[in-house]
Parts: sequence; C-alpha cells; structure tokens
Amino acid sequence: MLELKQVSKSYYKVDNALNCVSLTIGQGEIVGLFGENGAGKTTLIKSILGLLRFKGEITLDGAPIDRKNIGRLSFATSEHSFFPNLTARDHRDFYQQQFDTFSDKRFSGLMEFFALPWDKALRSFSTGQKNQFEVILALSQGADYIFMDEPFAGNDVFNREDFYKVLLGILEPHETVLLSTHLIEEVSAFISRAVLIRKGEIIGDVSAIDLEETGITLMDYIKKTYHYRPDRVSRALETLGGEEEGV
Repeated sequence: MLELKQVSKSYYKVDNALNCVSLTIGQGEIVGLFGENGAGKTTLIKSILGLLRFKGEITLDGAPIDRKNIGRLSFATSEHSFFPNLTARDHRDFYQQQFDTFSDKRFSGLMEFFALPWDKALRSFSTGQKNQFEVILALSQGADYIFMDEPFAGNDVFNREDFYKVLLGILEPHETVLLSTHLIEEVSAFISRAVLIRKGEIIGDVSAIDLEETGITLMDYIKKTYHYRPDRVSRALETLGGEEEGV
C-alpha cells in the first residue's frame, strides 16, 4: 500500500503547490488523477518518486521510499527519462540488467503493438513515439506502482483507444496505475477510481462503482466538484464583444 500523510510542497514564490495531502492507494487499482493546469498533479507524482523534497510522510507498505524499494515504482513522463542517444534495444538490455523483475515479453509485445523501431536512437523518434516508449519502459520494468503523467501527448485517438484496451489486458492483479491526464472522457471507462486535486489539495476521491451507482458521469462529477461555471464562455464572449464594440 502506498500512503501519503500530510504531504506539503512549496516552490520559490509558489506556496502550497501541495497542501497537507493525505492519500492511500492500494495495489490493483487504476487511479485517474485529475485537475486543472497547475493543480499539483505532477508535483504529487514527483514527490512520491522522491524527485522533490517535501514535508510530510510517504511510505510504501509502511517503509519510506528509498533505494531499497524504489524499483517497485516506475514512471512514464512526457518530459522523457530515457537516454536519447541509445536505441530501444539498448534500453531493453540496460533495464534487464537493472531490474530483476523486467518483462522482456511485455517489452517486445508493446514494441510490436506501437510498431516502434528497435535499432534507431530515441532522439530520432517523433514526440508521440517517444511518449509511447516511455510507457513501454514503465510497464515493462516490473514495478508494482506505475505512474503516468500525460503519457499520450502526441498520440492519435486510435492509438490511445487501442492502448487502453491492451493496458487492461496485460495488467497483473498486483499492479497499480496512477494516471495523470486531461483526457477525462477517454479514460473514464477503464479507471477504477478518480482523485481530484485543485490548488494543491485533494478535493475529490470517488470510486467508479460509486459513480455508476449514483448515475453520475465522471465528467459531471468533476465539473460539480470543481464548481465549474457553464456560463464562463458566454460571459467571456460578452466581455470581448463589448470591448470590440467600444473600439
């Protein structure tokens, strides 16, 4: 179990990027992490991975996350964490050496699914291909907790839809996915839980089963929790129209 207790993070000139966040994530969940730009999604993930200093406590099965257990976590980021001058085959060999849990079968299968070249340097990949390869590495490492931060940028809708189906088909019961994305409607059908963050605070946490029982869609739940104003577009157009008329 991954547990966060009163986790806070501030940056220079940015207070409360995370503000006393407490969250528990069990194994076998597929969690969608949703929030507007700057809400704290990436900061939350990077704090869990130990990439940022923070206040509070983050534990994995009761133990702090350090070199002993960090291999149980993997990360696919649109910022890219691979070696650009190495090939996909080189990365496969490197990961096999670093992680005893690495799955060559899953790696090869996903390489075939995305039709990625084995022997070209990663720097020559398109943006979409680079993001696909990030996901392949994260899923093949053999981690119990797989974090994905906007992993589908640059990918067409067909690749995304097919990948969701493949993801559900290959995940083992103990594998947990935490997916941060703005593609809410696309992922609503396969996540088991939705966590909403705003201004560094968790403002919503609901299971897909509870949403289904109440008959509320994920998008409607997010809009309600975020106090979305449906008149914001018309008000903006009125204001902009008024400015143009006054010119």
